Amino acid sequence: MAWLGHTSAALGGGMATYSREVVARLRARGHRVTFFQHELRENGDDPEPEAEADEAVYLESLPVGGRLVLSSLRARRRLQERLERRDFDVVHASFWFSSLDFDLPRACRRAGVPLVATFHVAFDQRLSVWGGITSATYRLYAPTLAACDRVIVFGASQRDVLTELGVPADNLRILPNGVDVDTYAPGSSGWKERVGASLLFVYMGRVDSEKNVDVLLRAFLDCQPPEDVKLVVMGGGGERKRLQRHYRDPRVVFTGHVSDARTRIDLLRGADAFFLPSSVEGLSLSMLEAMSCGAATVATDVGVDGDALRGAGIVLEPRGLEDQLRLAIRQLIDMPWLAGPLGEAARRRAVDRYSLDRNVDALVDVYRELVR
Repeated sequence: MAWLGHTSAALGGGMATYSREVVARLRARGHRVTFFQHELRENGDDPEPEAEADEAVYLESLPVGGRLVLSSLRARRRLQERLERRDFDVVHASFWFSSLDFDLPRACRRAGVPLVATFHVAFDQRLSVWGGITSATYRLYAPTLAACDRVIVFGASQRDVLTELGVPADNLRILPNGVDVDTYAPGSSGWKERVGASLLFVYMGRVDSEKNVDVLLRAFLDCQPPEDVKLVVMGGGGERKRLQRHYRDPRVVFTGHVSDARTRIDLLRGADAFFLPSSVEGLSLSMLEAMSCGAATVATDVGVDGDALRGAGIVLEPRGLEDQLRLAIRQLIDMPWLAGPLGEAARRRAVDRYSLDRNVDALVDVYRELVR
Protein backbone atom coordinates (compact mmCIF):
# COMPACT_ATOMS: atom_id res chain seq x y z
CA MET A 1 0.00 0.00 0.00
CA ALA A 2 0.94 3.65 -0.41
CA TRP A 3 0.62 5.75 2.74
CA LEU A 4 0.63 9.56 2.63
CA GLY A 5 1.15 11.47 5.85
CA HIS A 6 3.29 13.72 8.02
CA THR A 7 6.16 12.64 10.20
CA SER A 8 6.89 16.04 11.73
CA ALA A 9 5.20 16.95 15.01
CA ALA A 10 5.44 20.60 13.96
CA LEU A 11 3.10 19.91 11.03
CA GLY A 12 0.56 18.00 13.09
CA GLY A 13 1.61 16.14 16.23
CA GLY A 14 -1.31 13.74 16.58
CA MET A 15 -1.40 12.98 12.88
CA ALA A 16 2.35 12.34 12.79
CA THR A 17 1.93 9.86 15.64
CA TYR A 18 -1.02 8.24 13.85
CA SER A 19 0.98 7.75 10.64
CA ARG A 20 4.12 6.55 12.38
CA GLU A 21 2.44 4.02 14.67
CA VAL A 22 -0.09 2.60 12.20
CA VAL A 23 2.53 2.17 9.47
CA ALA A 24 4.83 0.39 11.94
CA ARG A 25 2.03 -2.01 12.92
CA LEU A 26 1.10 -2.70 9.30
CA ARG A 27 4.70 -3.52 8.43
CA ALA A 28 5.03 -5.73 11.52
CA ARG A 29 2.07 -7.75 10.22
CA GLY A 30 3.79 -8.34 6.91
CA HIS A 31 2.08 -5.70 4.79
CA ARG A 32 4.32 -3.78 2.42
CA VAL A 33 3.97 -0.04 2.96
CA THR A 34 5.63 2.76 1.01
CA PHE A 35 5.45 5.95 3.03
CA PHE A 36 5.06 9.19 1.04
CA GLN A 37 6.20 11.85 3.50
CA HIS A 38 5.31 15.55 3.38
CA GLU A 39 8.80 16.63 4.34
CA LEU A 40 11.98 18.14 2.96
CA ARG A 41 15.22 16.21 3.05
CA GLU A 42 17.80 18.03 5.18
CA ASN A 43 20.47 17.82 2.51
CA GLY A 44 18.08 18.45 -0.37
CA ASP A 45 19.09 15.22 -2.09
CA ASP A 46 16.71 12.61 -3.43
CA PRO A 47 16.63 9.24 -1.68
CA GLU A 48 18.09 6.30 -3.55
CA PRO A 49 15.48 4.50 -5.71
CA GLU A 50 15.87 1.28 -3.72
CA ALA A 51 15.07 3.08 -0.46
CA GLU A 52 12.08 4.76 -2.06
CA ALA A 53 10.67 1.53 -3.39
CA ASP A 54 10.85 -0.28 -0.07
CA GLU A 55 10.35 2.36 2.59
CA ALA A 56 9.74 6.03 1.90
CA VAL A 57 9.30 8.64 -0.80
CA TYR A 58 10.06 12.22 0.20
CA LEU A 59 7.74 14.80 -1.32
CA GLU A 60 9.05 18.35 -1.43
CA SER A 61 6.81 20.59 0.61
CA LEU A 62 6.73 24.00 2.19
CA PRO A 63 5.07 24.54 5.59
CA VAL A 64 3.00 27.73 5.64
CA GLY A 65 1.93 29.29 8.92
CA GLY A 66 2.95 26.19 10.82
CA ARG A 67 -0.09 24.17 9.72
CA LEU A 68 -0.66 24.30 5.94
CA VAL A 69 1.62 22.28 3.66
CA LEU A 70 2.13 23.32 0.05
CA SER A 71 3.60 20.62 -2.18
CA SER A 72 5.75 21.40 -5.19
CA LEU A 73 4.84 20.50 -8.76
CA ARG A 74 7.74 18.08 -8.71
CA ALA A 75 6.25 16.33 -5.67
CA ARG A 76 2.91 15.99 -7.46
CA ARG A 77 4.57 14.52 -10.53
CA ARG A 78 6.61 12.13 -8.39
CA LEU A 79 3.51 10.93 -6.59
CA GLN A 80 1.59 10.36 -9.84
CA GLU A 81 4.52 8.49 -11.39
CA ARG A 82 4.86 6.25 -8.35
CA LEU A 83 1.16 5.47 -8.25
CA GLU A 84 1.11 4.56 -11.93
CA ARG A 85 4.38 2.62 -11.83
CA ARG A 86 3.98 0.62 -8.63
CA ASP A 87 1.47 -2.17 -8.14
CA PHE A 88 -0.24 -0.68 -5.09
CA ASP A 89 -3.39 -2.39 -3.86
CA VAL A 90 -4.59 0.68 -1.98
CA VAL A 91 -3.63 4.25 -1.13
CA HIS A 92 -4.22 5.60 2.38
CA ALA A 93 -3.87 9.33 3.02
CA SER A 94 -4.04 11.27 6.26
CA PHE A 95 -5.82 14.50 5.33
CA TRP A 96 -4.49 17.49 7.21
CA PHE A 97 -4.20 20.80 5.37
CA SER A 98 -1.94 19.60 2.56
CA SER A 99 -2.41 20.88 -0.97
CA LEU A 100 -1.92 17.30 -2.16
CA ASP A 101 -5.11 16.25 -0.40
CA PHE A 102 -7.27 17.80 -3.10
CA ASP A 103 -5.35 16.13 -5.97
CA LEU A 104 -5.39 12.60 -4.60
CA PRO A 105 -8.81 11.33 -5.75
CA ARG A 106 -8.05 12.25 -9.36
CA ALA A 107 -4.51 10.85 -9.15
CA CYS A 108 -5.73 7.55 -7.70
CA ARG A 109 -8.45 7.23 -10.35
CA ARG A 110 -5.86 7.71 -13.08
CA ALA A 111 -3.70 5.00 -11.48
CA GLY A 112 -6.67 2.69 -10.90
CA VAL A 113 -6.01 2.38 -7.15
CA PRO A 114 -8.68 2.78 -4.43
CA LEU A 115 -8.19 5.66 -1.99
CA VAL A 116 -8.80 5.63 1.76
CA ALA A 117 -8.64 8.97 3.61
CA THR A 118 -8.48 9.53 7.36
CA PHE A 119 -9.94 12.96 8.08
CA HIS A 120 -8.11 14.37 11.09
CA VAL A 121 -9.39 17.94 10.99
CA ALA A 122 -10.78 19.01 14.38
CA PHE A 123 -14.37 20.18 14.69
CA ASP A 124 -17.02 21.49 17.06
CA GLN A 125 -20.69 21.62 16.15
CA ARG A 126 -21.51 24.44 18.57
CA LEU A 127 -22.07 28.02 17.44
CA SER A 128 -18.68 29.55 18.20
CA VAL A 129 -15.71 31.20 16.50
CA TRP A 130 -13.80 27.93 16.32
CA GLY A 131 -16.94 26.07 15.33
CA GLY A 132 -17.36 28.48 12.41
CA ILE A 133 -13.76 28.05 11.31
CA THR A 134 -13.94 24.27 11.37
CA SER A 135 -17.31 24.30 9.63
CA ALA A 136 -15.76 26.24 6.74
CA THR A 137 -12.89 23.75 6.59
CA TYR A 138 -15.28 20.79 6.47
CA ARG A 139 -17.22 22.44 3.64
CA LEU A 140 -13.96 22.98 1.75
CA TYR A 141 -12.96 19.33 2.10
CA ALA A 142 -16.39 17.76 1.52
CA PRO A 143 -16.19 17.44 -2.32
CA THR A 144 -12.74 15.84 -2.08
CA LEU A 145 -13.87 13.42 0.62
CA ALA A 146 -16.93 12.54 -1.44
CA ALA A 147 -14.58 11.44 -4.25
CA CYS A 148 -12.63 9.04 -1.97
CA ASP A 149 -13.50 5.34 -1.90
CA ARG A 150 -13.54 5.25 1.91
CA VAL A 151 -13.29 7.99 4.55
CA ILE A 152 -12.25 7.13 8.10
CA VAL A 153 -13.76 9.29 10.85
CA PHE A 154 -13.43 9.05 14.62
CA GLY A 155 -17.04 9.04 15.78
CA ALA A 156 -20.72 9.34 14.90
CA SER A 157 -20.85 13.12 15.32
CA GLN A 158 -18.04 13.63 12.79
CA ARG A 159 -19.71 11.17 10.42
CA ASP A 160 -23.03 13.06 10.67
CA VAL A 161 -21.37 16.38 9.86
CA LEU A 162 -19.80 14.97 6.69
CA THR A 163 -22.99 13.18 5.64
CA GLU A 164 -24.88 16.47 5.82
CA LEU A 165 -22.22 17.99 3.56
CA GLY A 166 -22.75 15.36 0.88
CA VAL A 167 -20.12 12.70 1.63
CA PRO A 168 -21.82 9.35 0.86
CA ALA A 169 -22.75 7.53 4.07
CA ASP A 170 -21.77 4.18 2.54
CA ASN A 171 -18.20 5.40 2.12
CA LEU A 172 -17.78 6.56 5.74
CA ARG A 173 -16.28 4.26 8.38
CA ILE A 174 -16.09 5.05 12.08
CA LEU A 175 -12.66 3.97 13.26
CA PRO A 176 -11.34 5.79 16.35
CA ASN A 177 -7.70 6.60 16.94
CA GLY A 178 -5.79 3.83 18.67
CA VAL A 179 -3.13 3.88 21.36
CA ASP A 180 -0.50 1.25 22.14
CA VAL A 181 -1.93 0.19 25.50
CA ASP A 182 1.15 -1.91 26.31
CA THR A 183 3.60 0.96 25.82
CA TYR A 184 1.31 3.64 27.24
CA ALA A 185 0.59 1.87 30.51
CA PRO A 186 0.74 2.75 34.22
CA GLY A 187 4.20 2.51 35.74
CA SER A 188 6.77 4.20 37.91
CA SER A 189 7.81 7.78 37.20
CA GLY A 190 10.35 10.23 38.54
CA TRP A 191 8.48 13.39 37.57
CA LYS A 192 7.02 14.20 40.97
CA GLU A 193 10.46 14.13 42.55
CA ARG A 194 11.87 16.06 39.60
CA VAL A 195 9.49 19.02 40.03
CA GLY A 196 8.92 18.68 43.78
CA ALA A 197 5.23 17.76 43.57
CA SER A 198 2.96 15.78 45.85
CA LEU A 199 0.14 16.26 43.32
CA LEU A 200 0.95 16.58 39.62
CA PHE A 201 -1.34 17.98 36.91
CA VAL A 202 -0.35 17.79 33.22
CA TYR A 203 -1.21 19.38 29.90
CA MET A 204 0.49 17.80 26.87
CA GLY A 205 -0.01 18.98 23.29
CA ARG A 206 0.30 22.04 21.08
CA VAL A 207 0.27 25.32 22.97
CA ASP A 208 -1.92 27.22 20.51
CA SER A 209 -4.91 29.48 21.05
CA GLU A 210 -7.59 26.85 20.37
CA LYS A 211 -6.13 24.63 23.10
CA ASN A 212 -7.04 27.16 25.84
CA VAL A 213 -3.87 26.56 27.84
CA ASP A 214 -4.10 30.15 29.13
CA VAL A 215 -7.57 29.38 30.55
CA LEU A 216 -6.20 26.29 32.26
CA LEU A 217 -3.31 28.27 33.77
CA ARG A 218 -5.61 31.00 35.09
CA ALA A 219 -8.01 28.48 36.59
CA PHE A 220 -5.15 26.55 38.20
CA LEU A 221 -3.56 29.59 39.84
CA ASP A 222 -6.95 31.04 40.84
CA CYS A 223 -7.43 27.94 43.00
CA GLN A 224 -4.34 29.04 44.97
CA PRO A 225 -2.84 25.55 45.06
CA PRO A 226 -0.19 24.69 47.67
CA GLU A 227 3.44 24.99 46.60
CA ASP A 228 3.76 21.23 46.15
CA VAL A 229 0.88 21.04 43.64
CA LYS A 230 2.38 21.49 40.17
CA LEU A 231 1.06 21.93 36.63
CA VAL A 232 3.45 20.79 33.87
CA VAL A 233 2.80 22.14 30.37
CA MET A 234 4.61 19.97 27.81
CA GLY A 235 4.48 21.11 24.20
CA GLY A 236 5.44 23.84 21.80
CA GLY A 237 3.35 26.23 19.75
CA GLY A 238 2.55 29.83 18.96
CA GLU A 239 1.38 30.66 22.49
CA ARG A 240 4.12 28.98 24.54
CA LYS A 241 6.63 31.82 24.85
CA ARG A 242 3.96 34.39 25.67
CA LEU A 243 2.41 32.19 28.35
CA GLN A 244 5.79 31.29 29.77
CA ARG A 245 6.66 34.97 30.16
CA HIS A 246 3.28 35.79 31.69
CA TYR A 247 2.96 32.89 34.13
CA ARG A 248 6.19 33.02 36.09
CA ASP A 249 5.08 30.92 39.02
CA PRO A 250 7.03 28.07 40.66
CA ARG A 251 3.90 25.91 40.57
CA VAL A 252 3.82 26.04 36.74
CA VAL A 253 6.51 24.21 34.73
CA PHE A 254 6.94 24.68 30.96
CA THR A 255 9.07 22.07 29.19
CA GLY A 256 8.60 23.13 25.56
CA HIS A 257 8.26 20.47 22.87
CA VAL A 258 9.66 17.07 23.86
CA SER A 259 10.16 14.60 21.01
CA ASP A 260 11.35 11.68 23.14
CA ALA A 261 8.41 9.31 23.63
CA ARG A 262 9.87 7.79 26.80
CA THR A 263 9.97 11.20 28.47
CA ARG A 264 6.34 11.86 27.53
CA ILE A 265 5.24 8.44 28.80
CA ASP A 266 7.15 8.99 32.04
CA LEU A 267 5.33 12.31 32.56
CA LEU A 268 1.91 10.76 31.90
CA ARG A 269 2.68 7.93 34.32
CA GLY A 270 3.54 10.47 37.00
CA ALA A 271 0.42 12.59 36.38
CA ASP A 272 -2.40 12.51 38.89
CA ALA A 273 -4.59 14.30 36.35
CA PHE A 274 -4.39 15.23 32.67
CA PHE A 275 -6.21 18.30 31.32
CA LEU A 276 -7.27 19.00 27.72
CA PRO A 277 -9.38 22.19 27.63
CA SER A 278 -9.53 22.58 23.82
CA SER A 279 -12.15 24.53 21.88
CA VAL A 280 -11.93 22.08 18.96
CA GLU A 281 -10.62 18.53 18.58
CA GLY A 282 -11.03 15.45 16.43
CA LEU A 283 -10.12 12.61 18.77
CA SER A 284 -7.06 13.60 20.77
CA LEU A 285 -4.26 11.05 20.80
CA SER A 286 -2.60 12.78 23.76
CA MET A 287 -5.83 12.33 25.72
CA LEU A 288 -5.99 8.62 24.82
CA GLU A 289 -2.34 8.22 25.79
CA ALA A 290 -3.00 9.85 29.17
CA MET A 291 -6.02 7.62 29.73
CA SER A 292 -4.00 4.55 28.81
CA CYS A 293 -1.30 5.55 31.32
CA GLY A 294 -3.93 5.69 34.07
CA ALA A 295 -4.13 9.46 34.60
CA ALA A 296 -7.44 10.94 35.74
CA THR A 297 -8.56 12.78 32.61
CA VAL A 298 -10.40 16.10 32.27
CA ALA A 299 -11.37 17.25 28.76
CA THR A 300 -13.88 19.42 26.93
CA ASP A 301 -16.84 17.93 25.09
CA VAL A 302 -15.63 18.85 21.59
CA GLY A 303 -15.02 16.68 18.55
CA VAL A 304 -15.24 13.06 19.67
CA ASP A 305 -13.31 13.61 22.94
CA GLY A 306 -16.43 13.84 25.08
CA ASP A 307 -17.82 10.58 23.66
CA ALA A 308 -14.50 8.82 24.33
CA LEU A 309 -14.20 10.08 27.91
CA ARG A 310 -17.78 10.21 29.16
CA GLY A 311 -18.23 7.73 32.02
CA ALA A 312 -14.46 7.37 32.44
CA GLY A 313 -13.39 10.91 33.34
CA ILE A 314 -14.53 14.50 33.76
CA VAL A 315 -16.14 16.05 30.67
CA LEU A 316 -16.44 19.85 30.56
CA GLU A 317 -18.70 22.05 28.45
CA PRO A 318 -16.78 24.60 26.33
CA ARG A 319 -19.07 27.39 27.54
CA GLY A 320 -18.16 28.53 31.02
CA LEU A 321 -14.92 26.57 30.70
CA GLU A 322 -12.86 28.53 33.22
CA ASP A 323 -15.39 28.09 36.02
CA GLN A 324 -15.66 24.36 35.33
CA LEU A 325 -11.88 24.00 35.28
CA ARG A 326 -11.65 25.74 38.65
CA LEU A 327 -14.22 23.35 40.09
CA ALA A 328 -12.45 20.25 38.71
CA ILE A 329 -9.03 21.45 39.90
CA ARG A 330 -10.37 22.39 43.32
CA GLN A 331 -11.98 18.97 43.73
CA LEU A 332 -8.80 17.15 42.78
CA ILE A 333 -6.74 19.29 45.18
CA ASP A 334 -9.16 18.92 48.08
CA MET A 335 -9.90 15.24 47.40
CA PRO A 336 -6.71 13.82 45.85
CA TRP A 337 -7.99 10.28 46.43
CA LEU A 338 -10.39 10.87 43.49
CA ALA A 339 -7.52 10.68 41.01
CA GLY A 340 -6.94 6.95 41.63
CA PRO A 341 -10.38 5.58 40.67
CA LEU A 342 -10.73 8.11 37.83
CA GLY A 343 -7.38 6.99 36.42
CA GLU A 344 -8.38 3.33 36.67
CA ALA A 345 -11.62 4.05 34.79
CA ALA A 346 -9.70 5.94 32.09
CA ARG A 347 -7.26 3.05 31.68
CA ARG A 348 -10.08 0.52 31.33
CA ARG A 349 -11.78 2.67 28.68
CA ALA A 350 -8.57 2.98 26.66
CA VAL A 351 -7.92 -0.76 26.75
CA ASP A 352 -11.52 -1.74 26.00
CA ARG A 353 -12.21 0.67 23.12
CA TYR A 354 -9.08 2.39 21.85
CA SER A 355 -6.25 -0.12 21.54
CA LEU A 356 -4.00 0.32 18.52
CA ASP A 357 -4.24 -3.36 17.61
CA ARG A 358 -8.03 -3.11 17.35
CA ASN A 359 -7.63 0.01 15.23
CA VAL A 360 -5.26 -1.70 12.79
CA ASP A 361 -7.47 -4.82 12.58
CA ALA A 362 -10.40 -2.66 11.48
CA LEU A 363 -8.20 -0.70 9.07
CA VAL A 364 -6.99 -3.85 7.33
CA ASP A 365 -10.63 -4.94 7.00
CA VAL A 366 -11.34 -1.68 5.14
CA TYR A 367 -8.41 -2.31 2.80
CA ARG A 368 -9.51 -5.87 2.06
CA GLU A 369 -13.07 -4.72 1.42
CA LEU A 370 -11.81 -2.33 -1.26
CA VAL A 371 -9.37 -4.79 -2.81
CA ARG A 372 -12.13 -7.39 -3.15
